[in-house]
Amino acid sequence: MISVVLPAFNEQENIPQLYERLTACARTWNEDYEIIVVNDGSRDGTLAMCASYAANDPRFKVLSFSRNFGHPAAITAGLRFSSGDVVAILDSDLQDPPEELARFFAKCREGYDVVYAVRTKRKEGVLKRASYFIYYRVLAALASFDIPLDSGDFCVMSRRVVLTLNALPERNRFVRGLRSWIGFKQTGLEYERHARAAGEPKYTFAKLTNLALDGIFNFSYKPLRVITLTGIAVGMFAMFAGLWFLIQYVGNITIAGYNPRQGRGWTSLILAILFLSATQLFGLGVLGEYLGRLFEETKNRPMFIVETALNIDVTPAMAGDSMADVSSPDGRSV
Repeated sequence: MISVVLPAFNEQENIPQLYERLTACARTWNEDYEIIVVNDGSRDGTLAMCASYAANDPRFKVLSFSRNFGHPAAITAGLRFSSGDVVAILDSDLQDPPEELARFFAKCREGYDVVYAVRTKRKEGVLKRASYFIYYRVLAALASFDIPLDSGDFCVMSRRVVLTLNALPERNRFVRGLRSWIGFKQTGLEYERHARAAGEPKYTFAKLTNLALDGIFNFSYKPLRVITLTGIAVGMFAMFAGLWFLIQYVGNITIAGYNPRQGRGWTSLILAILFLSATQLFGLGVLGEYLGRLFEETKNRPMFIVETALNIDVTPAMAGDSMADVSSPDGRSV
């Protein structure tokens, strides 16, 4: 049994082509399958279009959120309600070609629990490609475990990996990081990431920044260590600078035309204040990122709320204990 999870946000232009290409590929798998589209609060005709396919194809299943909860929440919902022995995650914009799935399934049959996609070519602009390149390498350097370079959410996972991911309690989820953190036997396959089939990218700069910060602060404490090391470095610099200026003052020494007895030192004083203030604010900002994530976790709210479910049974047992007390408007517990 194969499950294909498709997070979707305002993808009405891509759904018809996505359905056609995915079902065409599925006929070559020689396995039973299900397609789970997670409508992440779309404001266009995505839900209506998915509902029309679901009405004619029982293997086409839809989960629709009550609002936009974000891409990680949509993936989490799809994994939680999937039932396949093998589960694939694809973007609905067709940047991840469904035709590539056969290679991933073949690799799974060799005994791998996770087969993740490694992007060899991107169709974004130069600045965006450079940002991705730098970010993945910074994340790999900061993380306390191995995170594959240039790998996104596109992957195929075994059932036990999906169950392990579903059992993790955290709500602020960086899925590709969690996938690496849990371990098991993993390998990567290279592929060429395509351009969007239609529509505009849904990941704005703010959303990409937030996702990038999630990856760093969810899997590394090293930014906190940077604050400590910065404080030590600034303290040592201040100590040696103070000692040097004291020697100049006592000895009435002039260096490069500067004598501490003759100059007022307003410029150096202002620069020192600005530098130390910026250092303190940077430290507070890093602490605030960790504190904000702790705040979100302690509220214990569900990651998502399902408003509509088509061809899929939404029950508390499938949703997990942490979400059993939330109900959708049509009465189904989620």
